[in-house]
Amino acid sequence: MDDLEQKLSLPFLPLRDVVIFPHMVVPLFVGRAKSVNGLSAAMNLDKKVFLVTQRDASVDSLEEKDLYKTGTIGTVLQLLRLPDGTVKALVEGKKRARMNRFVSKDNYYIAEVEEIVEPETSSIEREAMTRTVVGAFEEYSKVNKNISKDVIKNVSNITDLSQLADTVSAHFNFKLPDKQELLKTVSPVDRMSLLFNLMETEIEIYKTEQRVKGRVKKQMEKTQRDYYLNEQMRAIQKEMGGKDDHKTELEELEKRIKRKRMSKEATAKVKQEFKKLKLMAPMSAEGTVVRNYIEWLITLPWFVRSKLRLDVDRAEEILEEDHYGLEKPKERILEYLAVLKLVKKVHGPILCFVGPPGVGKTSLARSVARATGREFIRLSLGGVRDEAEIRGHRRTYIGAMPGKIIQSLKKSKVQNPVFCLDEVDKMSMDFRGDPSSALLEVLDPEQNYAFGDHYLDVDYNLSEILFITTANNLHGIPAPLQDRMEVIQLPGYTEYEKLQIALGFLVPKQIKRNGLSDETFAITENALQMIIRRYTREAGVRNLEREIASVCRKVAREVIKEDGKDFVKVSAQSIQKLLGVPRFRYGQLEEEHEIGLATGMAWTQVGGELLSIETVVLPGKGKLTVTGKLGDVMQESAQAALSYVRSRAGTLGLEKHFYKKVDIHVHVPEGATPKDGPSAGITMATSIISALIKKPIRRDLAMTGEITLRGRILPIGGLKEKILAAHRGGISQLVIPKENKKDLKEIPAKILKRFEVVIADHMDEVLTRAIVLEDGEELFKSEDKEVISPEMIPKAEEAVNPMQIN
Repeated sequence: MDDLEQKLSLPFLPLRDVVIFPHMVVPLFVGRAKSVNGLSAAMNLDKKVFLVTQRDASVDSLEEKDLYKTGTIGTVLQLLRLPDGTVKALVEGKKRARMNRFVSKDNYYIAEVEEIVEPETSSIEREAMTRTVVGAFEEYSKVNKNISKDVIKNVSNITDLSQLADTVSAHFNFKLPDKQELLKTVSPVDRMSLLFNLMETEIEIYKTEQRVKGRVKKQMEKTQRDYYLNEQMRAIQKEMGGKDDHKTELEELEKRIKRKRMSKEATAKVKQEFKKLKLMAPMSAEGTVVRNYIEWLITLPWFVRSKLRLDVDRAEEILEEDHYGLEKPKERILEYLAVLKLVKKVHGPILCFVGPPGVGKTSLARSVARATGREFIRLSLGGVRDEAEIRGHRRTYIGAMPGKIIQSLKKSKVQNPVFCLDEVDKMSMDFRGDPSSALLEVLDPEQNYAFGDHYLDVDYNLSEILFITTANNLHGIPAPLQDRMEVIQLPGYTEYEKLQIALGFLVPKQIKRNGLSDETFAITENALQMIIRRYTREAGVRNLEREIASVCRKVAREVIKEDGKDFVKVSAQSIQKLLGVPRFRYGQLEEEHEIGLATGMAWTQVGGELLSIETVVLPGKGKLTVTGKLGDVMQESAQAALSYVRSRAGTLGLEKHFYKKVDIHVHVPEGATPKDGPSAGITMATSIISALIKKPIRRDLAMTGEITLRGRILPIGGLKEKILAAHRGGISQLVIPKENKKDLKEIPAKILKRFEVVIADHMDEVLTRAIVLEDGEELFKSEDKEVISPEMIPKAEEAVNPMQIN
């Protein structure tokens, strides 16, 4: 504990934003009445005053909690009254003191204080700390030129450690809490240590400030120098009779504006902006913004069009050259060309190609451009979440630009290209806007003749553009946007179509890409068929192309390795050696008919898939368990199927209350894959009935259809993809809903020939085909004819919304 001298009662002066150390002479301007009176009282006594800092400089009516405890006893050297009523006082700090009590008299403040006695320090510590602090102070004086050599000399001559610390502290612009901490620290050694840490931080900050100022000054000097030199060059050119660059640029720009044919609105806007530009300084930021705006308007293809190829026969040849199959989209493009040839002017159609990945949606759009003689633009919308990507930014923003639609048209240099908006179902939205809503105007033939881009601020005609959008499914496209487009479904390819595409397109392309030729490489149809069946399982041909490329690369390596090898022929037998173990089974059905195992057909985004559904019956209390990561609709289908089975219990030879004694578990394998939709209803019902009556289901039969409580079978979607999946899986019999019979026209005849297709309207017809019975055995029992009447069961199929049918 520090030794304390006698107690003193002194007038005290509260200080704002300043800390006065001992040995420090400071001029103060005092305005508060009590403070002025306190100084006057000190002058009348022994000129001593207690100087203490306020915690908050904004407080006028002081209390003890508003003041720091540690301050400085000082002497008033001079007092000068100013005309405005304030007082200028010159005070000198003498000793540290601690305030014990604070008294506010009517005229001035009085404090009871105790002088603080500082402890002695050893000579070694004193010498070490002196050298450290004086060295740091000299380093600071090198970066801060405001400190004179006399000050450095005076500091160096101080031998008292406490005085040295206080004197050096007074020359630094530390924060108020840091200064107060220095004043509060009694031990000179501790104070010197704290001072050194603060000095190091301050020196580093000062150096950083100097570096930043230097960079800014250098940049400003360069800008001013460039401006000065440019002005000099202009002046010299004028003197020599030369032309002013800025004036020449404006003249050239004016000529371009006069030559450019634009809409009336755009012409008026450009002329108005050009008048502004002529009045602006050439180097001004606003001038650059206006100049860029004019450039955008005069470089857009307002009335520049591609010369259309209206030869329908030639267009058909080009489409057939580029793509195999895809009859519907080709037919629609040829219809458009035929109408255009007759009418001469027609709004560009807005088509939406929807299909699995790899079926050729984007490449078909490119082919359409080639067939019609138009330029092709592709804009990928996958992941776009900002409305400004479509409409652009307003010119008030720094770095504003038109939207991608206008930017793409500038690149194409024509007003009537084929514009492919790729992955339109992958757009998203956030706080920056909804790009799909912005597309409503772009893709509406009744509105897009006057498309408003935020940057251009004038209407632009998009009606002559042939817009083609692509998507993997319609679920991700908002209904209003779907309504503006003509949707054309591109289903998956059949095995035969894949083989023809591989022979006609993929193999020649990969032969050329991998440095081979027809003289050095050949692949048989059987080999391609094996790749299609055993190494790929997709609706498109993207993976097929990868596998063919892999074969070509391995053959290329073999050709390089064995120089003497002139020709390599890849057969079905050598495929496994080149591509490894087959990845998929093809046409491998169950070895025997199984009880409770039914095969369904499902539609996915990448085509159709076969779906196995297993059911087991366990002793229990009537619980139905459904597993396999099934969605709500599919779980409800399982419940509907069980309700149908319960309603037909007697007919099927089951006890009336059989369900009270057993638990039924329905499982759909590949449990990590989410599954949903009502089309597995009849498959689930067949699987449950098979497990209950202990009769097997045909292993080569697949089925699809939604079931009602009365056993009626409702139509489903995606029939072509499902039948293609059954074809790949080696199925020989199909059961489909009666209302889907019309959709069989879309299935290639070569595929249908391989199936025995059963058209079913009721669940009884499905069971008759699916359940395997022994000779003379009957499936339905006659004694349950009156178990339940049709009038007692509501017509469930009448409540089905056709929009929800999967």
